Amino acid sequence: MPDLLLELRSEEIPARMQRKAAGDLKKLVTDALVDAGLTYEGAREYWTPRRLTLDIRGLNARSSDVREEIKGPATSAPEQAIQGFLRKAGLASISEAHVHSDPKKGDFYVAHIVKSGRAADEIIAEAMPGIIRNFPWPKSMRSGAASARPGAMRWVRPLQSIVCTFGSETDETRVVPFEVDGLVAGNVTYGHRFHAPDAITVRRFEDYVANLEKAKVVLDAERRKQIIATDANNLAFASGLELVEDEGLLEEVCGLVEWPQVLMGTFDEEFLAIPSEIIRLTIKTNQKCFVTRKPGAETLSNHFILISNIEAKDGGKEIVHGNGKVVRARLSDAKHFWLRDQHDLPDLDTLKASAEKFGLDLKKPLDQRMAKLDALNVTFHAKLGTQGERVMRIRKLAAELVKVTGADAALVDRAVVLAKADLRTEAVGEFPELQGIMGRKYALLQGEDAAVAEAIEDHYKPQGPSDRVPSGKVGLTVALADKLDTLIGFWAIDEKPTGSKDPYALRRAALGVIRMLLEKNIRLPLLSVAKDPDLLAFFHDRLKVYLRDMGARHDLIDAVLTPEADDLLMVARRVEALTAFITSEDGLNLLAGTKRATQLLAAEEKKGTVVGDAVSAGLLKLDAEKALHAAVATASKNAAAAVAKEDFRFAMEALSTLRAPVDQFFNDVLVNDEDPAIRANRLALLSAIRAATGTVADFSKITG
Repeated sequence: MPDLLLELRSEEIPARMQRKAAGDLKKLVTDALVDAGLTYEGAREYWTPRRLTLDIRGLNARSSDVREEIKGPATSAPEQAIQGFLRKAGLASISEAHVHSDPKKGDFYVAHIVKSGRAADEIIAEAMPGIIRNFPWPKSMRSGAASARPGAMRWVRPLQSIVCTFGSETDETRVVPFEVDGLVAGNVTYGHRFHAPDAITVRRFEDYVANLEKAKVVLDAERRKQIIATDANNLAFASGLELVEDEGLLEEVCGLVEWPQVLMGTFDEEFLAIPSEIIRLTIKTNQKCFVTRKPGAETLSNHFILISNIEAKDGGKEIVHGNGKVVRARLSDAKHFWLRDQHDLPDLDTLKASAEKFGLDLKKPLDQRMAKLDALNVTFHAKLGTQGERVMRIRKLAAELVKVTGADAALVDRAVVLAKADLRTEAVGEFPELQGIMGRKYALLQGEDAAVAEAIEDHYKPQGPSDRVPSGKVGLTVALADKLDTLIGFWAIDEKPTGSKDPYALRRAALGVIRMLLEKNIRLPLLSVAKDPDLLAFFHDRLKVYLRDMGARHDLIDAVLTPEADDLLMVARRVEALTAFITSEDGLNLLAGTKRATQLLAAEEKKGTVVGDAVSAGLLKLDAEKALHAAVATASKNAAAAVAKEDFRFAMEALSTLRAPVDQFFNDVLVNDEDPAIRANRLALLSAIRAATGTVADFSKITG
């Protein structure tokens, strides 16, 4: 079966757009082919900085014929209706239609239409111009002479050539002819811009890849990444160093080169006095280079790894020299930021009011930055006030939270006051990713307690499911207060997540709160701080997602999670205990008996059958119901006592004693006795079973 090769070659595509663009091209093209009646065996996309490529194997040479029935009017319909049917079906006369009969509707006309299949070349040529013209780039531009015309094609960067060949392995391929704004599809591409600028004639994918490789272009992005990673690690190892790996940077530099060449540069050792985080970000952000360190060391070395797109004749000396000059200049700026942040601000007299408000010491640089943040009235959110006002809210909330976290109140208050101060430092102004990290470093430099410094960094955590929660009690308290203030505030102004939109990362904040409560065993009644049932329901939704990700069954979560449950740690413990119980033999059998009891009781209640308010011992006639009554009384008492002690496993064990009496009851006892009083009493006994199990979970919501 024939294969299709498509290449769209342009000026350099931004690295961050390449992977998605190649995926979009694959989906758009394959969807168009399938919609037109073609099938294919496989498709794979490729990308480099200058091209998007699609390799489709086993494509039909033609689409299949399509047989279609068009139902027409009754044979007795007026001529006008029949003529309309003929036009719709494309028939010359009614004699070309068939007559079908229906017992209810009588005879009616049907047109049997056969639409012949089309050649794949024709389908491809018809689909491609629209796909290219309407390609979903985040940003695009017009270029060339045609750009002056209304409706001119837009592309992320000027589109330079199109390759589109089609054919089987045994036959000569042919060009699929189509044109977009003067660009005509052909079978000619070009290799590396500098090393191999000559034209390359292409037949099919295999020779296309091989010829590009000869022309210094590695088409497969994953292979380019592997080359970069391997060569960078080897080069570092040869110098007695190890590469500080960075998957995001690796993906980016892979999108900057077609023929990766790995080189090593250096910078002056004096810059190693700057924190490693600043060095790494400076070199990564400005020069897209990797940093290195001595094996096992926490601090960096003064060697960096750069990736060039040119195989230089001098072995890369000039490239290394040029990158080194830029790196040194950038690190000089970074050193300036680092040192300035440790010195006094020039306008301390204007900060006294803010310093007094927060109890700040204006002899300390980080305190000065917090006072400056407040004095400038830096906005947190238009409806939620300034950063200073937010810090005051977090301060108040944290003072309440220390009662449940057990943290030192004075240290928590100091950490809250300084937590946002580094937002006014020049290092964080240059690299926002360092907020919290720089605050910790500056706090230690001015002699803050280690727990306070740690809390300043950790209060942003966890920032995702793979991030750790704060380790110390002080950091944990500040982080909880920070995230709860965010959630309470945005709920108050009705800025809640909707669908896939969550611009303020409120789902992440709620998950962070949940993880901290559960992983650190914190008992926090959320309604006591949130005071909003709707926000509590949001926490419930996030808790369900979290527990399901941890392996809990959705029905068991629903069985213990009531609308008013605001102690999420207790909910999680109940789910854990119920999971263990319900998978045991006693649990499964008790579940079956309990569900039978609750279903029978619910059915009778729905019919209006009288149910006794309480079980009357005098109306218990049979041994089985007497035994069940005694067992329920004991189990209810023991389960309730266990729940009060938050021993949910023992509560489950207490309920498990009901298994045998419940089974015996349903074997020996007819609930719907002819005597209304006995029937009402036995239904009251079923109600007692429901109440007893309800102390732990709503068994009616458990499936199975």
